[in-house]
Amino acid sequence: MTLMRSSLDTTTPEFHDNHAAMVDKLDQLTAEHAKAVAGGGEKYVARHRERGKLTARERVELLLDPDSPFLELSPLAAWGSDYQVGGSLVTGIGVIEGVECVINANDPTVKGGAINPWGMRKGFRAADIAAQNRLPTISLVESGGADLPTQKDIFIPGGRTFRDLTRASAAKIPTVAIVFGNSTAGGAYLPGMSDHVIMVRDRAKVFLGGPPLVKVATGEESDDESLGGAEMHARTSGLADYLATDERDGIRLCRRVIARLNWRKQGPEPARDYADPRYDEEDLLGIVPADLKIPFDPREVIARVVDGSDFDEFKPRYGTSLVTGWAQLHGYPVGILANARGVLFGEESQKATQFIQLANQTDTPLIFLHNTTGYMVGKEYEQSGIIKHGAMMINAVANSKVPHLSVLIGSSYGAGHYGMCGRAYDPRFLFAWPSAKSAVMGPAQLAGVLSIVMRQGAERRGQPYNEEHDAAMRAMVEGQIEAESLPMFLSGMLYDDGIIDPRDTRTVLGLCLSSIHNGPIAGADGFGVFRM
Repeated sequence: MTLMRSSLDTTTPEFHDNHAAMVDKLDQLTAEHAKAVAGGGEKYVARHRERGKLTARERVELLLDPDSPFLELSPLAAWGSDYQVGGSLVTGIGVIEGVECVINANDPTVKGGAINPWGMRKGFRAADIAAQNRLPTISLVESGGADLPTQKDIFIPGGRTFRDLTRASAAKIPTVAIVFGNSTAGGAYLPGMSDHVIMVRDRAKVFLGGPPLVKVATGEESDDESLGGAEMHARTSGLADYLATDERDGIRLCRRVIARLNWRKQGPEPARDYADPRYDEEDLLGIVPADLKIPFDPREVIARVVDGSDFDEFKPRYGTSLVTGWAQLHGYPVGILANARGVLFGEESQKATQFIQLANQTDTPLIFLHNTTGYMVGKEYEQSGIIKHGAMMINAVANSKVPHLSVLIGSSYGAGHYGMCGRAYDPRFLFAWPSAKSAVMGPAQLAGVLSIVMRQGAERRGQPYNEEHDAAMRAMVEGQIEAESLPMFLSGMLYDDGIIDPRDTRTVLGLCLSSIHNGPIAGADGFGVFRM
């Protein structure tokens, strides 16, 4: 075994400062998560309960296998917007009758579960995860359809929801809908396009147009039950496959449907005799400095995440600002790329390219641990070919076919974000630590570039440059970029799948690896042209 030796000193003032800063960020994160859990607020939650209904999260909890984890996705969607944090939708991956499934649950305490632009995007992301990882999808439906005041943002792209359901069915990936309440207008197509449909008696109402619309459109008088009630759909229209007596019975029926799927994973089984890391996960709170300009050794993170703290480093003496190597995580073989000193040079780019090719040769998933300020700039580096070397690495990442998992633990700036498999490069999952920041470049650098450009413009026009205005501009820009680089802002934009406690990194990556192995794991056959 190639056991890692930790040199982390947990007694130093630096470690304690880092730990305290991370705990403070986690406290802030907890407060923001509480907003999503609160749904529409006490008033609307109380009204929902008075009607004898379970909340969205209670439905999810009852659906899952007892004591099994739920990996919630995009919990801070819509953060910083005018919409409720969470986007009126709960999404995540959970285990039902031993089968990993993507679960989407409307939150009826937020505008009756109506879908707003952020909830729509959150649902799209969940559908992508289900498709890429071959995961059955369970929809817990109680929604009035589109949030009508935002229809211009929802109607046209929103049709993708139904497209994704039909494509999943065509790919033999099961879809199940439990209808707990209203499923109106376009929302009626959600159960209509699911493989299996369960409706709750006296609660479910599924129709393209409710009684008022039918009256206006056709002059016909009707009531909810005869037009779209669960009993009618079970006995007359045939839309309901199962009629549940109440919500808990609907959840029971869904679990029986999943149990009968005869579901099998297509990826290789993990090793069963793996060991936990040799070092304490609590240490992960004190590794990353509050000031990301201060370097840290990602090996200390790796040693607290991989099985047995066993890591075979690849090319340890070449391209030393990027750590690459082989390990195992919860029994699954993985390759790891982790930034060590921020900047990526030509050597690191070539090293990464070869490593990614090797992972594809052996069908090994890759984990990217981000802490990069980007590729090196300057005359010497341009002349040595940093563009073509960086392009080589980005080419390898873009055309790699093995699953990628990304975790932003520090900075993730510029093209380095791309080379380390940022969101645009379709990692199967991307999570961030509370310490992470991501933008086109650091706030000070971006403000400095704008200052130089404006100063040069004034010189060309023969005008004096206003230094006071320059200082105000730089301060404003730095503040804006700093705010837009923070993980809660980026998570609200759905640029990650969630912000995680560093101590949960091993667990979260293990859940992700287990999920991706529902489908086959196969590397690329080719990578196109590498500019040498």
